[in-house]
Amino acid sequence: MFSLGSWLPAWPGLAWGWALLDALLRGLVGACATSVLCSLLRVYLYIQCLNDPARRDLQAAIGARRRALEPLHVLLLTGVLALVGSRVAALVVLEFSLRAVSTLLSLGKGTHSIQLLLLCQFSLGCGVSCGLSFLLEGAPHGTYNLVLAAGLAGLLAVHAHRLALHTCTLYELHSRARYCGVCMLLLTSGHGVPRLLRKALLVAFVVADLAAVALINRDFLSTAEAVRFWTPLTICYTLLVVYMQEEQRQSAGGRAAFQTVLVRMGGLFILLLTVGRWTDILHIFLSLLGELWCLLRAGVLLAASRQQDFAQQHQPTS
Repeated sequence: MFSLGSWLPAWPGLAWGWALLDALLRGLVGACATSVLCSLLRVYLYIQCLNDPARRDLQAAIGARRRALEPLHVLLLTGVLALVGSRVAALVVLEFSLRAVSTLLSLGKGTHSIQLLLLCQFSLGCGVSCGLSFLLEGAPHGTYNLVLAAGLAGLLAVHAHRLALHTCTLYELHSRARYCGVCMLLLTSGHGVPRLLRKALLVAFVVADLAAVALINRDFLSTAEAVRFWTPLTICYTLLVVYMQEEQRQSAGGRAAFQTVLVRMGGLFILLLTVGRWTDILHIFLSLLGELWCLLRAGVLLAASRQQDFAQQHQPTS
């Protein structure tokens, strides 16, 4: 079976069009992965708020129907991920991985952060895009593989969104009547959703980190060039992680998440001004828009996750 582009004329614009199509498909897979993550966390946080009478206002906010918001989110995030270059996407993935490891090490033994799962939305999209770009590089049928991956990712995203709508609409009734199989499964095993997501994200970010390092190193012709890039990058990331850990201890609330995004992107912007390219500067601004859009969309979920993390951290002492 020959590739579709093998028998078409070798026009420069045609090659650019295939590259744009591949970028859009990779962005779509990343956006669908983010959508699945948010839908499953919405299901989990809705059930947790339903079981706590003090959080009924958050339950109503999580369960509010926004039919047009989910397709709009996937569409906008697909465009942003398609336009962000592989170099900046790789830097975003590596920065989040370092920050996640630092956050997990600072937590108490046996405690987990639900909020961290929400803060990784854009980084997850970048990681999936980087992983696909690296795994399918040079593949003879890469576009067909991306179409298949986009179809499967879209199917998962649709079913996860339907599960969230079903839970927010009928879970309270069905869990009492005990006749819906889906709601009964959530009633007995819904507490395991964060653990399932953590395992899936661990695999996704391990692959994404390996792909990110390979994508960055392919631009260097010698070891000296790589050292000149990785040395300031390591120093910048270390300072960012230390600063953000202090900020999280001193401040709380939704404003701290937005401040963290601005500081992170500002640090990457200054770094790429010295060792990057002019296109990387544009991609940093696109990444900033993607991060802010993901945080704005998940505002209610972030508030519920902060309360859930607070309850988990104080559960042993109460």
